[in-house]
Amino acid sequence: MPQPSLSTTDLTIRFGGHVAVNRVSCDFHPGETTVIVGPNGAGKTTYFNLISGQLTASEGTVHKGGLDITRMSPSTRAKHGLGRAFQLTNLFPQLCVLENIRLAVQARAGAGWGLLRTAASLTHLTDAAQGYLEAAHLTDKADIPAAALPHGDQRKLEVALLMAMEPDIYMFDEPTAGMSLDQAPAVLDLIATIKSDPTKTVLLVEHKMDVVRALADRIIVLHNGELLADGAPDEVMSSQIVRDVYLGTATEETA
Repeated sequence: MPQPSLSTTDLTIRFGGHVAVNRVSCDFHPGETTVIVGPNGAGKTTYFNLISGQLTASEGTVHKGGLDITRMSPSTRAKHGLGRAFQLTNLFPQLCVLENIRLAVQARAGAGWGLLRTAASLTHLTDAAQGYLEAAHLTDKADIPAAALPHGDQRKLEVALLMAMEPDIYMFDEPTAGMSLDQAPAVLDLIATIKSDPTKTVLLVEHKMDVVRALADRIIVLHNGELLADGAPDEVMSSQIVRDVYLGTATEETA
């Protein structure tokens, strides 16, 4: 087995006397899409926040490849190729769609505007941004302020921004949250495009079983902050202990 692209070892966080994530160890590999599921309060988003750096672990480690990123800031982790999309859209609302993506392309290229640099001199960055617009099916909305987009298009734009940063690892926290049934397929198609690249690792937190079935190569189940199950989708979802958790027959605590 090749080296994992991402791994957590005994990852733990405590809030006072409460252990929200308890010694979770997982390896994730390129070409694999892992969906993290569990009942409300299971610790799914907390685990995500530990991986992406929004929270600092009480114990344990996070490695990206051979690099220990446990104490790195979210921005430093992003520079090392770990990309995170949030449950709530995270855009520059007053800038148009194209400008939002061009900023992401510039950040990836390490290109600032500078006093003597004009937009015309950065045509190659604009061309690259147009490519991500096309991938997200937002070309016809290029000049619309992000704040004026419908919610579904804002989610598509956020995925396009993440793609423009060209991370090795993509993290999505409930990517279709708040979207109507007719809006969700566009975002899922974008994630499927990312998933088709064997060099990329994809992690999702999700509770909609149709999304899980459509995208998951692997499912891990968290319950009360602990790793309850880890395996192929059919195997995990047919497990009696997982059924017990989702039906509420297993002992639950607030997490």
